[in-house]
Amino acid sequence: MTTSPAPQAPTFREAFAYWLKLGLISFGGPAGQIAIMHEDLVERRRWISEKRFLHALNYCMVLPGPEAQQLATYIGWLMHRTWGGIVAGGLFVLPSLFLLVALSWVYMAFGDVPAIAGVLYGIKPAVTAIVLSAAYRIGSRALKTGYLWAIAVAAFVAIFALSVPFPLIVLSAGVAGYLGGRFAPGRFTVAAGHGSAGVNAGAAVIDNDTPTPAHARFSWTRLGFILAVFLFIWAAAMGTLTVLFGWDAVLTQMAWFFTKAALQTFGGAYAVLPYVYQGAVEHFHWLTAPQMIDGLALGETTPGPLIMVVSFVGFAGGWSKAVLGPDALFLSGMAAATVVTFFTFLPSFFFIFLGGPFIETTHGNLTFTAPLTGITAAVVGVIVNLAVFFAYHVLWPQGFAGPFEWMSAILGAAAAVALIRYKIGVIPVVLASGIAGLALHALRSMLVTQT
Repeated sequence: MTTSPAPQAPTFREAFAYWLKLGLISFGGPAGQIAIMHEDLVERRRWISEKRFLHALNYCMVLPGPEAQQLATYIGWLMHRTWGGIVAGGLFVLPSLFLLVALSWVYMAFGDVPAIAGVLYGIKPAVTAIVLSAAYRIGSRALKTGYLWAIAVAAFVAIFALSVPFPLIVLSAGVAGYLGGRFAPGRFTVAAGHGSAGVNAGAAVIDNDTPTPAHARFSWTRLGFILAVFLFIWAAAMGTLTVLFGWDAVLTQMAWFFTKAALQTFGGAYAVLPYVYQGAVEHFHWLTAPQMIDGLALGETTPGPLIMVVSFVGFAGGWSKAVLGPDALFLSGMAAATVVTFFTFLPSFFFIFLGGPFIETTHGNLTFTAPLTGITAAVVGVIVNLAVFFAYHVLWPQGFAGPFEWMSAILGAAAAVALIRYKIGVIPVVLASGIAGLALHALRSMLVTQT
C-alpha cells in the first residue's frame, strides 16, 4: 500500500489563519472542538499524525483546565515554538471573550427588557437540562464500577448536604483514586479518551517517527527558566493589581480567586462551576444565582471553551461592583472580564510549556491516570449537585414557599429528552428553548392585555 508523502510544513502565517478560524467555529464543547481539530489537523491537513495527536491529548486530559484549548496550544507550540503555542491557545479564547463581553453588556444593560427576559425564561430550564445531560454523559463513561459510583455519591452528599469545599472533594477523590489504583486497580478502570485510533491519513508534517524539534526537547535548565518566567508574569500581574487597587479590591480578589479555580478544573468546566458559584455568588456576591444561570446559557451559545463562562462572571461582577466607578460600568465589566480570563487561562499555557518537553520524551501511555479516575467519579456527583441547584432556582424562583414553574419544568424536560435521548446539539436546544420562552412571554402578555 502506497503512503502519500508528507505535506509541506505550514508557515506561521498559515497556522495563524487556521487557529483564528478554529477560535471562531469551535462550538460543541471539548468533544466537538477536539473532533474538529482531529479532522482538520490529522486527516485533512496532515500537520500531525494520529499517534502524536492522541499522545498530546492524553497529556491535556489529565491537566486541570480546558483540554481542547490546551491541545491547540500544544500543537501550535510543537510546530512553531512558544509564539506558535501562544497564538494557538490565545486565538482559541479571544473570539469568545469579545463575543461574551458584548453579550454580557446587552444582558446587564437590557436584561430587564421584556423580549430578552422572555428568551432567558426559556433558556434557563434548558441550561438545567444541559448540566444534567453532562452528568449523564460523564457518568455513563466514567462510573464503571461500584467503587466509582460510591465516590460519586459521596461527592454529591459532601457538597450538597455538608457544604464541603470543592477543592477538598477533589483532593479526597484523587487520594481515593491513587489508593484504589495501587490496591484495587481492576476497580479503577480509566475511560477511553477522545479520538479514533487507527486512522491512517498518510504521512504527516509531525509524523510518528519525526524527531522532537530542538525547542521541544526536555532539559532542567529550560524547565527552570519557564517556571521562573511564568511565576514572574503571574506575580507582576497580581502585584500591579494590588498596587493600583489594593489587595481587598474586587479586581485583585478576582485574580486570586480565578487563579485557584484554574488549578481545579479537573473534569471540565462543569466540575469547577460549583466552586465558582460558592465563591462568586455566596462568598463575594459578585453576581446573583439567576445571573449565574444566565451566564452559563450565554457561555453555551458562544465558541471556545465552556469555562469562558467565567468571563461573564467577571463582567457581571465588575459591572455590579462598579470597579472603575459608577460612570464607567461597561469599562468596569470589560476590565473585570479581561482580568478573570487572563488569570484563568495563564495556568493552561504554563502546563503546556512546562510539561510539553517532558511528554515529548515519553511517546507511550501515561501512568498517572488512577487519581484522575477518582476525581472524574467525584465530578459526576458534583455536577448532579449543580443540576439540583439550577433546578431549584428555575422551578421555584421565589423559594419553596412560592409557586412551582410548570412551564419551566416542561421546557426543561423537553430539553433533557432532546439532549439525552435524541442527541441533539446544545446550540439548537438553547435556541429552540429561547424561542419557546419568547413565545410564552408574548402569549402571557397578550392574555394579560385581554383581561
